[in-house]
Amino acid sequence: MKSLVIAEKPSVARDLCKAVGGKFDKHDEYFESEEYVITSAVGHIVELCMPEDYDKRDAFWRLANLPIIPEKFKLKPIEKTESKFKSIKKLMKRKDIDTVINACDAGREGELIFSYVYKLAKSKLPVKRLWMLSMTPASIRKAFTELRDGEEMQNLADAAQSRSEADWLIGINCTRGVTKRLYGSRAGNVAGVGRVQTPTLAIVVEREKQIAAFQPRAYWRLVGDFNVANGTYQGTYQKPDFKKGDDEHDRIDRIWSEEEAARIAALIEDNPVATVSEEKKKSRQASQRLYDLTTLQREANNRFGYSARRTLQLAQALYEKHKMITYPRTDSRALPEDYPDTVRSTLQNLESSIGEVAVRPLKNNWVNPSDRRVFNNKQISDHFAIIPTPESYKKLNDDEAKIYDMIARRFISIFYPSAEFAVTTRISEVQGLNFKTEGKVLVSPGWLEVYGKSVTVAGVDDTLPALSEQDGDPPKAQLESYETLSEETKPPPRYTEATLLSAMEGAGKLVEDDELADAMKEGGLGTPATRAQIIERLIAERYIERDRRALCPTPKAETLLDFLSCINAEALTKPELTGEWEYKLHKIEDGELDRTTFIKDIVEMTKKVVDGIKNFEEKDEDLLPSPLKSPIDQQPLFESMRAYKTKGDDKENGFAIYKIIGNRKMEIEELQELLEKGKVGPIDNFRSKAGKPYSANLFLDPETRRVKFDFGNGDDSGDGSVDFSSMTPVAKCPRTGGDVFETPAAYVVRVMENDKETTPIRVSRKILDREIPLDQMMKLLENGKTDLLEKFWSKRTKRPFDAYLTLQPNGQTKFEFPPRAAKKAAKKAAKKTAKKGVKKTIKKAAKKAVKSE
Repeated sequence: MKSLVIAEKPSVARDLCKAVGGKFDKHDEYFESEEYVITSAVGHIVELCMPEDYDKRDAFWRLANLPIIPEKFKLKPIEKTESKFKSIKKLMKRKDIDTVINACDAGREGELIFSYVYKLAKSKLPVKRLWMLSMTPASIRKAFTELRDGEEMQNLADAAQSRSEADWLIGINCTRGVTKRLYGSRAGNVAGVGRVQTPTLAIVVEREKQIAAFQPRAYWRLVGDFNVANGTYQGTYQKPDFKKGDDEHDRIDRIWSEEEAARIAALIEDNPVATVSEEKKKSRQASQRLYDLTTLQREANNRFGYSARRTLQLAQALYEKHKMITYPRTDSRALPEDYPDTVRSTLQNLESSIGEVAVRPLKNNWVNPSDRRVFNNKQISDHFAIIPTPESYKKLNDDEAKIYDMIARRFISIFYPSAEFAVTTRISEVQGLNFKTEGKVLVSPGWLEVYGKSVTVAGVDDTLPALSEQDGDPPKAQLESYETLSEETKPPPRYTEATLLSAMEGAGKLVEDDELADAMKEGGLGTPATRAQIIERLIAERYIERDRRALCPTPKAETLLDFLSCINAEALTKPELTGEWEYKLHKIEDGELDRTTFIKDIVEMTKKVVDGIKNFEEKDEDLLPSPLKSPIDQQPLFESMRAYKTKGDDKENGFAIYKIIGNRKMEIEELQELLEKGKVGPIDNFRSKAGKPYSANLFLDPETRRVKFDFGNGDDSGDGSVDFSSMTPVAKCPRTGGDVFETPAAYVVRVMENDKETTPIRVSRKILDREIPLDQMMKLLENGKTDLLEKFWSKRTKRPFDAYLTLQPNGQTKFEFPPRAAKKAAKKAAKKTAKKGVKKTIKKAAKKAVKSE
């Protein structure tokens, strides 16, 4: 008789064959020897049935049918991998198979993959568990000699199934309920709700609220240019006795009033000589730890702008197609303790692709098996860190090569000694005022050499010239010039994929309950394998949009979170829910909590949320006052969750206007103008059903009391379409030969292909409060780029900026910014004018300050 071994992935199945040894015959779906039949899944191949699989009536989303609570959860094969399931099921039914060995990954999800396959196949075969933390041949062989009974893993399987069913209950019921409540039967609008994606969305929305509420605060910095025998350097004034308080924007070099800045600057007007002191110390910087998936995605986003999804795709290709890295969907940054020999062979192999730096750790005996930053079984869950394999280097495309190079160099560098720096802190004192300058010199590159860094010539820092005997004892420096820099505090930046991945990973820090936070410390929101998928889902459901590298929430996101708040379902928006689940799932794993009790609690929570959705009703006393008035009778309008409206049920005189029009959140000033004048526009950044931006005027129809779009031809479809039949072209497009039309809101190029009209090219006549003249539109069409246009107004920073408009292949426009002036040239210019111009300004301000005192 034989044992059927089921691995999680085909690559693991091949590794098992090599490690076990003996002759294996290869078949289409499995390998077979005299003792074993080894096959694999391809990740998840079985899933929970959908509501319509229980009752066909639930194929239609109806509030009345909620909540949907299956008496017993059913399973079905995932459609695209159904053939794989059928193959495994067939192997389980073979007469010569008497045992099934679960060789899926050593963790909760690996246990779920196997248990779902085993259950759906209705197998009665005894189960053994192959528990592997390392994939070395010796470790695999050892695991085969220490097989566990399947019953020992029942608690882990219960926890895995409980998590899966709980996500189903919350996701299915809340998504259907919120969608029907907010959007009714409108096609294409799905309000996805989930334990992970909704708190992730809340993180992005909260940051946007912080940005919108941010009030910039002016501050000044005093910067001096000092001269010693060996050259010049710059120092920044430091406030005496500075103590960091509650103001997160406070810094030791920030002066919070112009008068104070002028008073301080006046003190150094006639005392240009500074007494100089400095402190030197050495600092060490260890190499960064090996990559897990989240760290790899974060850094690839920062370095190359790759989305989390793109990085995962590239890593998967390196793993599956090229066999050049280990399994990438990991949350571990350590290697198994039996991996030193594998590490050595991998480093030897990397010499051909990376160079001599790869084998230097071998020559210098730097691979230390007792280094717990690298080799640590306690820091490995289902998988270990991402590292190169000993496979030969293959030809890669540019994107694959970049990710492989990141992984290979990180792997090599961790075996190098720390980098060493000499840090000099220089204080230049003028009339009791301290100006600080810091210099940092690389003394020994250590691991930085893997990245091409080397010691500077003679170890000299060109930003901080050394003191010499010519400068005296104590040393003196001449204050050449100084300037007062006027600046403003900045709002927190929008999330990028890199920073959002970090926020998801560290979401446990947002949880106040210590036990729940501790339960999340290893996972955060989502897993490394699902975080990219969560971000992409939020984008696909139009909760967030990409603005270059920034992630911006849409009005739809704010509406969802406001609604969940109104029905007292805020728990779905907070990471505490994940923390609470993880805490209870760990108890199930430890046998301290029954899974039936856990699911019962989830069912009660689901029913409570669904009741809140069904029974939600805004009352007049819940409405907030607003500056808007009804255009019918000038009665005040009050703010509800989705609109501004009159109180009461008087349908004849009642009036409401929505906050979101054309998938765009309206500014209160825009609505005020619309209500007072009956029209407003043109306005940018409406979004069509396909997500494409367009511009339009809005007008208020006095008969229907509805807000309508005006594209210059009476059309109010709200999707940016134009009826050209009644319009006269103003020019011919040099790019397509089509007619160019001018509407009140936009320039539109009619594009024809094979005598059929296709999607027109549309460019707003007004972009960020800047009119686009016709001649620039024609340059955009002809050259793909306008002249440099001045005074666009940023909605985020509320500041003007200059840019070129460029036309993209998809017909959309983007900004291209002119190159910035070189810093050195700007610094020289500042030095020339500082003493002359700035001193006059400071003197005037100082006189005002003295008079006021």
